[in-house]
Amino acid sequence: MPASAANPGTDFTVPSDKAAFHIFLLAGQSNMAGRGDVGPQDTAPIPRVLALGKDAEWRAAVDPIHLDKPVAGVGLARSFAVAYLDDHPGVTVGFVPAACGGSPIAMWTPGAYFEQTDSHPYDDAIARTRVALERGTLKGILWHQGESDCHPGLSEVYADALADLIARFRSEFDAGDVPFVVGQLGRFEGAPWGEHTKEVDAAHRAIAASTPRAAFVSSEGLTSKPDNIHFNSASLHEFGLCYYTAFRKLEKTSQ
Repeated sequence: MPASAANPGTDFTVPSDKAAFHIFLLAGQSNMAGRGDVGPQDTAPIPRVLALGKDAEWRAAVDPIHLDKPVAGVGLARSFAVAYLDDHPGVTVGFVPAACGGSPIAMWTPGAYFEQTDSHPYDDAIARTRVALERGTLKGILWHQGESDCHPGLSEVYADALADLIARFRSEFDAGDVPFVVGQLGRFEGAPWGEHTKEVDAAHRAIAASTPRAAFVSSEGLTSKPDNIHFNSASLHEFGLCYYTAFRKLEKTSQ
């Protein structure tokens, strides 16, 4: 069934009106890519929630949305989308999955090659998002990253690197101050934070506080898989809702 102005899109098609197709870039490393165990509810398509495949085709966003590594699983995007659609009836959400498990922030610079995923994280994210914007409108960037930078020589420069990244993303897409939402690293009992993790966390908080239309999302109360690195599926479902709560506050500031 073709889309029309009155009916911006059928359940699993791209709307003909770019203003009705709301694009979100998913960037960062493994906890954004998602490593939660996939259950039946995670593979059930959600009407009007799409994801851009590696082949640049749009299809129903079912987990794993990301394909960065064979271990990709449940992420936070789908629960974010459900909450988003509740507040934005009639639109379609389109995710651009671009996170790369294990990637330090240095890999999120032009030309950087990341061997683990045989990809150029930043360049690929830009190229894929531009493809998405041929059909839709960028509404936000969801970021979760930092675990790979919690080390001497890296955590100290993380704040400047993240500030530069946000500015580059916005400039690349001519997106002004498009909302940028950054999630806190996991706070797991089995993995107490050292000084470098605390430094990355402080950078996340400071950048969110000092950057126009940026927000920080706490991970307090969320739990991990046995590896004490990755959020489990239930926590990722909850984290997506928390991301949306933060996003909604940013969205209201422009209304």
